[in-house]
Amino acid sequence: MPALTEWRVPPANQPRASDYGFDLDHALASVVGLHAIIPPDAFSAETLGTERAGNGVVIDDGLVLTIGYLITEAESVWLHLGDGRVVEGHVLGFDSESGFGLVQALGQLDVAPLPLGSSAETRLGDRVVVGGAGGRTRSVASQIVAKQEFAGYWEYLLDEAIFTYPAHPNWGGTALLNERGELIGIGSLQLERERDGKAEHVNMIVPIDLLSPILDDLRKFGRVNKPARPWLGLYSTEIDNRVMVIGISANGPAAHAELKTGDVILAVDGDKVTSQTAFYKKMWALGAAGIDVPLTVDHEGVTFDVTVTSTDRFKLLKAPKLH
Repeated sequence: MPALTEWRVPPANQPRASDYGFDLDHALASVVGLHAIIPPDAFSAETLGTERAGNGVVIDDGLVLTIGYLITEAESVWLHLGDGRVVEGHVLGFDSESGFGLVQALGQLDVAPLPLGSSAETRLGDRVVVGGAGGRTRSVASQIVAKQEFAGYWEYLLDEAIFTYPAHPNWGGTALLNERGELIGIGSLQLERERDGKAEHVNMIVPIDLLSPILDDLRKFGRVNKPARPWLGLYSTEIDNRVMVIGISANGPAAHAELKTGDVILAVDGDKVTSQTAFYKKMWALGAAGIDVPLTVDHEGVTFDVTVTSTDRFKLLKAPKLH
């Protein structure tokens, strides 16, 4: 089993135990390393790779919460503990709407679960810790710098994501801890923003409040037990109030409808869209996965209508290996 890459957060950005009113080292011991192996023929292998490493957080006996893209279609998952032990895990499931993923340890972790806090109670300027596996040297003393909507290019939308600065360099699945040592989010991305004329990196964190409504379903069914949103397999970005197609998922509905990179989505079911948020919300409002999504598209100056038959993205994914 290859060891996870050796690295450290710069000392100036590491949290100091004396700065917090909780046992920082005890809390950070609940963050474990996560290493996933994905089959080369998996649907997500092309975009996310066949070997993924990041972090996870113990939230119950043997139950590890992480970010879903690390474990999507994984055939094996390994949990790296602070004392050097490696325990095999089993993917319980993940939720494409929130982005959360769940792993069940198949051996004894002997790690205390982190208590869950409230992401809604957080405020701009709150001091937080973005905790990585390996304790303080792999964690970042950070601040909440924004709480706002986040639209991802892969048909993903959070009404209120949490953004932190300074950024954690190995952000996937990190634990966002509040000043009481409670888990208030899971690290998802590193993004760049401009401030005072300079580019700086921030982390986008999925708020923990999105977990409780779906946790039981994820444990029982591997996904949320409700009709899936329509999915087109279309990667987009927003440029000058236009929704531009920047990629097409192979074998997805958009590819079958012969949409192309560079196309501009002008309307959904006759309603004009000028943002990713409007595009997603109008599409999802049409009904559940499988519904036809009528689009008006501009291709190199030519406008045309096309109907894309949506699907449930889960149908394209490999099922986790059973143990």
